[in-house]
Amino acid sequence: MRIGIVGCNGRMGRMLMEAVLSAEGCTLSGGTERAGSEVIGLDPGTLLGRPPVGALVTADARTLFQASDAVIDFTAPAATLAHAAIAAELGKVLVVGTTGLSKDDEARLAEAARSTPVVYAPNFSVGVNLLMALTERAAAILGDDYDIEIVEMHHRHKVDAPSGTALGLGRSAALGRQVALDSRWCKARDGHTGARPKGEIGFATLRGGDVVGDHTVMFAAEGERVELTHKASSRTVFAKGAVRAARWATGQKPGLYSMRDVLGL
Repeated sequence: MRIGIVGCNGRMGRMLMEAVLSAEGCTLSGGTERAGSEVIGLDPGTLLGRPPVGALVTADARTLFQASDAVIDFTAPAATLAHAAIAAELGKVLVVGTTGLSKDDEARLAEAARSTPVVYAPNFSVGVNLLMALTERAAAILGDDYDIEIVEMHHRHKVDAPSGTALGLGRSAALGRQVALDSRWCKARDGHTGARPKGEIGFATLRGGDVVGDHTVMFAAEGERVELTHKASSRTVFAKGAVRAARWATGQKPGLYSMRDVLGL
């Protein structure tokens, strides 16, 4: 299976390329970087300090899609939407781990998925997706007598807040309670806020150091508290999960899938 990586010279892009090269039955079909990048024209294998793989880093995303069975995208919303349009036109599998997409962005991604398989997830870690499934189940069982708070911490360079994974956990909790997340969420608190409304789903965002990703879902009631936690110590778990998603999506019907579909959760 030929898998390409857009934004291949970033920290996550390099890990994704390593994951492809380490996956049985997969070949790295190339990568993209912005025009003018010093890595344009290099072999991705050389870029990683490995033997050449017989592909090139290009600034032309269409060329990469044409050479690939699937493309993995952990870039930025505007770039992801452009890539989704190319994937839909060419009928190529697209795996999207980009965070910070708006509702309109997600609608455009869903439109592209009418023509080709698209796997879109806030987090590709197997452990995090298990956490999401457990969060949904716990929210359904415990009910709104338990206050839900989602606490996340990431490295100092992360630009969006709350994290896409935290929001995904919030959606799981809301799904368990059969409510719309955006009707119940509280993304920040400051000043004299008054008492916490019943049924609110709260978020707390921490940033600092080199933390890869810590997420905790708290269910707090009178007399007890239940906490579900996942801590990532390496981004390789996200890269391996994305490659797993690309392999799973090959041969699937056009549609917008999640990592929960990939794992059968």
